[in-house]
Amino acid sequence: MRVKVTQLKNGLTIVSERMKHLESAAVHVSIKSGSRNELENEHGIAHLLEHMAFKGTKRRTAAQIADEIESVGGELNAYTSAEMTSYYARVLKDDVPLALDLLSDILTHSIFSEAELKREQHVILQEIGAAHDTPDDLVFDEFQSAAYSNQPLGRPILGTPETVQKFSADDLRAFMHRNYTTTNTVVTVTGNIKHSAIVKMVEEHFADLAEGQEVPCSEAKYNGGEWRDERDLQEVQLVLGFEGPAYQMRDFYASQLLASLLGGGMSSRLFQQVREKKGLCYSIGAFHSGFSDTGIFGLHAATSGEDIHELIHALINELQSVSQHIEPHEVDRVRAQIRSGLLMSQESPIARAGQLARQMLLFGSPVANDELMERLEAITPERLTDLAKRLFTSSNLTLSVTGPINQLPDYDSITQKLNESLNA
Repeated sequence: MRVKVTQLKNGLTIVSERMKHLESAAVHVSIKSGSRNELENEHGIAHLLEHMAFKGTKRRTAAQIADEIESVGGELNAYTSAEMTSYYARVLKDDVPLALDLLSDILTHSIFSEAELKREQHVILQEIGAAHDTPDDLVFDEFQSAAYSNQPLGRPILGTPETVQKFSADDLRAFMHRNYTTTNTVVTVTGNIKHSAIVKMVEEHFADLAEGQEVPCSEAKYNGGEWRDERDLQEVQLVLGFEGPAYQMRDFYASQLLASLLGGGMSSRLFQQVREKKGLCYSIGAFHSGFSDTGIFGLHAATSGEDIHELIHALINELQSVSQHIEPHEVDRVRAQIRSGLLMSQESPIARAGQLARQMLLFGSPVANDELMERLEAITPERLTDLAKRLFTSSNLTLSVTGPINQLPDYDSITQKLNESLNA
């Protein structure tokens, strides 16, 4: 592998991959901390902190941060998920030192001024409002909330207007001190760079990153259930699903493959059977989202209010079908899709940096392409049908739906129909 890994004495991990043919490079600083690490009184603080990191340091104003990266044609951004927060830069190879300097500055010397905090809280209130006004975003948030009710994993990452408005600069500092530590952080650099030079720069720039131990998040418990929201919309947005495997479980990759087979493209079963042959929806797909100790397997569709009843029956029929028989050529096709997607993503330094960062935080080491393909090659049609039966019968159904839903069957009727079909 071209991937090299170094762990500094203070616990900070550095990963690099040299891509000699590129003129660009990517720098990712990823912290094993997200919305699941929030305490009961911290709902939304991980996302707010990600925003505030760009709002000024002891050395730079927010405007200077933006000006420095854009003056070299670069990009600086970040995102927050349930279990990870990542800050990243995309630059030309000669500007990697600047990217590391900027990222280390915002992560170790942010000042969190009260004026900037009030402005950014207002921005996030608008973001929360936009999410509530976007049905295809809202239905996924509420799906997660129904699946993992009354626990951090089920809470929207953005927080609520009430929680976001009450945070102080001291609250941000406390969350950062507890979670943004050397043992919790991976710095990943990809592009036409040398590992030894990267290690030296990271040692210098991140010397002030706090040392500390990983703070485990509370155990997740999948519950299942439903959320319904009748609205005057042109279409119904629907998500239904079940508990799936966690990252470390044997069936994780099989679940990814099963989701692709069911709804991963125009050749998938859901697209061909439900959209093309029956014309019951415009968009349809399947997904599997993994976490450290749980996962969720789901289907998403957008349809008209008049077709929602028939769509539910069509989805149940496809779940029944995939749990009974899968053709070898279907598995071969999905494997080829996953392989091509994997290799294509590795031609992008920013995508590759993110991939390596996730692997380090989830598995503790990079996963070689050959190893991943070996795992995929070991997945047979019989293993997938067995997995499908277990996935669709071993946990409560989660249903989230919004729009003109007066013709949607009730939760118990859907559950009964599903169980009858799968046990037939």
